[in-house]
Amino acid sequence: MPHRKDLGLLALRLGVGGVLVAHGTQKLFGWCGGDGLDRTAEAMEAMGFRPGLVSAVVAGLGEAGGGLLLALGFATPAAGAAAAGTMAGAVSVNAPAGFFAQSGGYEFPALLGCSAAALGIAGPGRYSLDHLTRHVLDRPWLIATAFTTSALAAAAVIKRRMAVTAERELAEEEEYE
Repeated sequence: MPHRKDLGLLALRLGVGGVLVAHGTQKLFGWCGGDGLDRTAEAMEAMGFRPGLVSAVVAGLGEAGGGLLLALGFATPAAGAAAAGTMAGAVSVNAPAGFFAQSGGYEFPALLGCSAAALGIAGPGRYSLDHLTRHVLDRPWLIATAFTTSALAAAAVIKRRMAVTAERELAEEEEYE
């Protein structure tokens, strides 16, 4: 089979992209049994992501938009970087529970983030819109730019979340004293 790797990339893109789309549309529209934007915004605020509504929209777009672009194989470096950065935020929320999803850990968002990053770096393969457009949005410089930008943004968001949660914990401790 001459294009076996391309078929494998297509299968991976469709699987990872599809899961990310479903996950993001839960946040944005309440689809697939999700909470929708207002309740997601409240949850984001409670998790320390401020402002909650902006955080919910950005997370939903990073997941749904990044997932859709990955599935289509279009702007693959940017799509992979966006999804990976979004999943880094989710990992930060689940990290205190440990690794395994069974105990509320970060196993699932880590797998999605690593898979999205790998696709963004490896490229979409032959069966993709990037291939049809002669890789106009799939260039080496775009890989570096997208992943650097995503990593910096994720680090800033996670740092801010950690500060908010630490401030909240301190206020709760002072309240009990």
